[in-house]
Amino acid sequence: MTNYIIRRLLQALPLMFIVSLVIFVLLQSAGDPLATFGGRMPPRPEDRERLRRQLGLDQPMLTQYVYWLIGNDWVMVDRDGDGLGETPGTRKGVLRGDFGTSHVTRQPAMQIILERLPNTLILMVTSEAVILAFALVIGVISAVRQYSLFDNLLTGISFVMFSMPIFLVAFGFMYIFAVKFREWGLPYFPTAGMFEPAEGRTFWQVVWHMILPVLTISLISVAAYSRFIRSNMLDVINSDYIRTARSKGLPERAILFKHAFKNASLPLATLIGLDLPFLLGGAIVTEKIFAWPGMGRLFIDHLGRLDYSVLMGLLMMITLAVVVFQLLTDLTYVWLDPRIHYS
Repeated sequence: MTNYIIRRLLQALPLMFIVSLVIFVLLQSAGDPLATFGGRMPPRPEDRERLRRQLGLDQPMLTQYVYWLIGNDWVMVDRDGDGLGETPGTRKGVLRGDFGTSHVTRQPAMQIILERLPNTLILMVTSEAVILAFALVIGVISAVRQYSLFDNLLTGISFVMFSMPIFLVAFGFMYIFAVKFREWGLPYFPTAGMFEPAEGRTFWQVVWHMILPVLTISLISVAAYSRFIRSNMLDVINSDYIRTARSKGLPERAILFKHAFKNASLPLATLIGLDLPFLLGGAIVTEKIFAWPGMGRLFIDHLGRLDYSVLMGLLMMITLAVVVFQLLTDLTYVWLDPRIHYS
């Protein structure tokens, strides 16, 4: 098992390198970050040229990528053409934990990301818990009561919910639970931020403000997960070993949860392993609509300014999360099914 983990981690290194190069080229091709400098007053041509030199944007794309990867205090650059190398700064590079400085806030990119990471984790962990709790109950009951009124009703609702765009769900919740509840004199939910400034960031303020974002993220995923669980449960409960367990007189609860669900959860582990990294990246649309100060909103805000340092940091964090969660998913297979061995 240890050799397998080490081999997977070593295989991830060239993958991370290729992904970082592709993302860097795409972001560099997206536009000129200097176009947003100065707000409504664009910088003068001489100021623009000076900024390009200071930020290293006058260098070839490959040179800029080397700066980003290994730092420019290790790379000597001849800027004035006199044949003598110059060191254009003291940035350490990503390989030494330095993702650069945001040209929007003038703060280290990783510091900005880590400030938003806890807010996204709060939203992500809560949403995933709600998704799994409701999807498991709905999926298992639908499979056990196949083609019943309950199953047909949930099937229809699930298809409708899964087909709805997330921004429509978000605005629908805001209209019903915030606007209409307030008109009806009922306790209404807030629609922006994590807490009221007058109240401060208390536990109950955060819980009260995250109800609508969590419901928005969870609703569509619950519909998808429940159908997936139902399909896997139907495949398992109709298998020969489940019929054998029933013929032995085992309790139905033990058959469903000890024998059937454990085997049916293998594909579910794959689905969760793919879903979690993107939740970690932040539910971009949801965070933007509800003004939730997480990494998804951070990505949108800095994408409009082409803030390469912050954008690359966010995207590489998501890439690393995908690699880690896929490894954890493979290890979960061993725990769920002892027949699986990695050598």
